[in-house]
Amino acid sequence: MTADATTLVVPVPPPARKVPIERTHHGDTFVDNYEWMRDKESAELIDHLKRENEYTDAVTRHQEPLREAIFTEIKERTQETDLSVPARKKGWWYYSRTEEGKQYGIQCRVAAADTGDLGRDWTPPEVVPGRPVEGEQVMLDGNELAEGKPFFSLGGLSVTEDGRLLAYCEDNAGDERFTLRIKDLETGELLPDEVPNIFYGLSFSPDGERVYYTVVDDSWRPYQVRAHTLGTPVADDVVVYQEDDVAMWTGFEVSADRTRLLVSIGCSEYSEYRVLDFAKPDGGLTTLIPRSERILYDAEPVSIDGTPHYLLTHDRDARNSMVSLVAASEFGKPLAEQQWTTVVTHDDAVRVNGVAVTRTHLVLSIRKNTIERVQVLPLAGLGTSAQEPPTEPDFDEELFTCTLANAEFDSPIIRLSYTSYLTPPRVYDYLLDDGALQLRKETEVRSGYDPSQYIAERQWAPAADGTLIPLSVVRRAELAQDGTNPAVVYAYGSYEASMDPSFSVARLSLLDRGIIYVTAHIRGGGEMGRSWYDDGKKLAKKNTFTDFVDATSYLGTSGWIDAGRIAAIGGSAGGLLMGAVANLAPEKYRAIVAQVPFVDALTTILDPELPLSALEWEEWGNPITDPEVYRYMKEYTPYENVRPVAYPRIAAVTSYNDTRVLYVEPAKWVAQLRETTTGSEPIVLKTEMDGGHGGASGRYSRWRDVAWDYAFVADALGATEVLSRSTSSVE
Repeated sequence: MTADATTLVVPVPPPARKVPIERTHHGDTFVDNYEWMRDKESAELIDHLKRENEYTDAVTRHQEPLREAIFTEIKERTQETDLSVPARKKGWWYYSRTEEGKQYGIQCRVAAADTGDLGRDWTPPEVVPGRPVEGEQVMLDGNELAEGKPFFSLGGLSVTEDGRLLAYCEDNAGDERFTLRIKDLETGELLPDEVPNIFYGLSFSPDGERVYYTVVDDSWRPYQVRAHTLGTPVADDVVVYQEDDVAMWTGFEVSADRTRLLVSIGCSEYSEYRVLDFAKPDGGLTTLIPRSERILYDAEPVSIDGTPHYLLTHDRDARNSMVSLVAASEFGKPLAEQQWTTVVTHDDAVRVNGVAVTRTHLVLSIRKNTIERVQVLPLAGLGTSAQEPPTEPDFDEELFTCTLANAEFDSPIIRLSYTSYLTPPRVYDYLLDDGALQLRKETEVRSGYDPSQYIAERQWAPAADGTLIPLSVVRRAELAQDGTNPAVVYAYGSYEASMDPSFSVARLSLLDRGIIYVTAHIRGGGEMGRSWYDDGKKLAKKNTFTDFVDATSYLGTSGWIDAGRIAAIGGSAGGLLMGAVANLAPEKYRAIVAQVPFVDALTTILDPELPLSALEWEEWGNPITDPEVYRYMKEYTPYENVRPVAYPRIAAVTSYNDTRVLYVEPAKWVAQLRETTTGSEPIVLKTEMDGGHGGASGRYSRWRDVAWDYAFVADALGATEVLSRSTSSVE
């Protein structure tokens, strides 16, 4: 090397100070060297996170052109100036729109007409991106509200029945604590009413005089439903209901027919509903089925021949749930004496998710063969021999998702959302009388997107115990089955959450670089019914992790994928999955991206004072009181099981203000990984200092976050160049 040659500077990770702290439970002592990082306000901690970001920037600087290319591809494919399909409520059509160059959505409405022609009155007005809408009223402009603030997110919107007042709540820190405000839509002025520190969700009472909202406790658990009467001091707000069981989650909704307030209390294993009749506001709350019966259920009031009833979606002698019709008067009797009429029978192959109602129809959400779909049946004759069989919209793809987007009570139509791995989101109106589907919108994908250039298919990977794991595999059509292709495997696998087929503009950037994208529907999720979830929780939780590793092994021998070019991505509980598989089989992955990862789960759950910890007992078990749960969790929690092996390159991505998975978990994990690994691959921590659980706010900021993650794995897989479009298909 000549004297004037530039010396290559290899980035050095910031050292993490070690302060041994002992944690002892059930006779087991764990020495935690990095628990000091939990002090969020510590100047040393903040400096450490900033230096970690600097190190991450240095290590990944060469990926910047690739990140910029992926961001540009996302931007160029996205219709930046766009609108949602207007949805009618009473006398207005409500919709949102986005504008090119602006981070946030704009909430709007236009007046609706009542001509007596139902078809005409419920046909949404034509709105064209970029064209002014005649009579449009802007209710909220997120860009104006966010101006000068480090973070902006809306937590709920509600409009009074007469359309005069708008209630909304916004978060400016990313900590999911919102401030409730009321806007007079006739004058454009804000009312003096302002309620701080509320949680997601709000609703006006039918008379528009009160706003209902929820409040979280010190551990971030929604535990109170309150009512604010307009024009009164916040200090006078009434606690409608308070739940003191730290393992129960509380929420509410106004019933579809606007007659009752439904307060729901529950966990993933059983629930309870308490109901306020708006016609008898002084009558207090009435309990339907008490939690002591250990039934998991949802309730929706419905009038049958003028008699109050409830539709219950429940798991009473029905693991996958079923639907029953129960007269309201029955709930005053002991459960064993109540008369329940079956509306939808239990089926081991069909998971019943829930119901919605209009004045004339029942709308059923089910999952069959992993696919979420919607069925409809008339209320007339419900629960009798005259009950009609359900009808279901028919679609021509194997892997898709169809969900209910809106069911206005007095509407002759319901609105459906449809998407697949290859089909951008569509909005349909479904005519309740004859089952006709009317396509209202398909999201435009720009820059010449052609779905025929891609293939989405189902494969099945055998787990070690013989269980077949469904995989959704998406790839470019011209790829050859020659064992040379790189792959990204994504999964979640907890809380009965299903990773359903959906379209992603960002995913195209991976596919176009020859990367096969695989979603592994592992146990712990809900794709295959309730038993699929039960077999991946508590003392069966390890199935979640071994399923992912077994799916990876299958892919490496499928003939499609190079076993040495596989990356893994997962977030939150899926981030715990990433940490677990990194310990179980580090040699199987070229790179891992763990997004807001729950990698120090045992420490968190052992402290019920930490955010949401007690609510986790239903998912993982309670290691505080149960030594077997403690031992089992200790065997898989990522932080405690880092071992001296060669780990792949790892990126832990987190947010300083995340209240669901605290930044300290990935910060500690990264420090432990660096201390222990025998390999030389970089392990980096990227912290969004102004973000929450979902990262930074604003769509362009989110696109850059996705581009960062995708560039990290594409670079590791050696798949940075877009495939030539001239390659002929082998299909």
